[in-house]
Amino acid sequence: MQIRHFLQFKDCSPQEIDYLFRRAAIIKQKFKRYEPYYPLQDRTLVMIFEKASTRTRLSFEAGMHQLGGSAIYLNTRDSQLGRGEPVEDAAQVISRMCDIVMIRTFEQDIIERFAKSSRVPVINGLTNEYHPCQVLADIFTYIEHRGSIQGKTVAWVGDANNMSHSWLQAAALLDFKLHVSTPPGYALNQAMFTPNELAHLSVFTDPMQACQGADLVTTDVWTSMGYEAENETRLQAFADWQVDTEMMQVAQPNALFMHCLPAHRGEEVSAEVIDGPQSVVWDEAENRLHVQKALMEFLLCGYVDWREHG
Repeated sequence: MQIRHFLQFKDCSPQEIDYLFRRAAIIKQKFKRYEPYYPLQDRTLVMIFEKASTRTRLSFEAGMHQLGGSAIYLNTRDSQLGRGEPVEDAAQVISRMCDIVMIRTFEQDIIERFAKSSRVPVINGLTNEYHPCQVLADIFTYIEHRGSIQGKTVAWVGDANNMSHSWLQAAALLDFKLHVSTPPGYALNQAMFTPNELAHLSVFTDPMQACQGADLVTTDVWTSMGYEAENETRLQAFADWQVDTEMMQVAQPNALFMHCLPAHRGEEVSAEVIDGPQSVVWDEAENRLHVQKALMEFLLCGYVDWREHG
């Protein structure tokens, strides 16, 4: 079987993404029923972290164990990767000793170079440019609560970071609209995207307009990892981009609120919203576990049932 990687959301076709959602639902049901399911018995996941993590490490490590495999944690501070070993060399060695690799790092170029030299599938656990596993979980959560996301409107309010990039790739693949509103100077870099992706994007200077009629309103911290030196400047620049009750009121009456966490109440989101009835952030966090289990199963086993293909 050809080695498949998941480095960006668009590395999968719409049909494959749909399959992953269906598999995630089945795998989640097994988990809730305490039904043993070990398709990855004797398989090993290596998790390489250059950026700190709570949800990513826990969801991948627990997920691999629950599928019957084992997981090994590597921090670049404690390995030769942190001492200047070429990424390509590390990929050659690591991929000969395991079955699948997840990397959480800074530049997308690092994970792309690693994947080119890897003999096993590589998953993007987060880079500066993309966070595809999180958006996979977010859309799965939307489907659980509201059904298909096709034709819907997602409002992204705040920093045009890796999450917004993956949301736009997802919008083009799954045919929904993305409204983006950022402060001046923090706009989405449209040069990163194809004309088809940009056709699903609408940019608003006013966050209230971005939320108008939205089916889902989502945001992230104002200062992502690696940009801590800009924190005070960003707090001032983003002051009017807090998702609050007023923004949620102009969205659809049954609109959902999401946040990939960790959240700062009183900054990018008000406590009333994230702890309110429209918030599904805890389901969203849990679903990282289930969609990533489906993803690892797919990358290692392909379609487990041909009847679910297509």
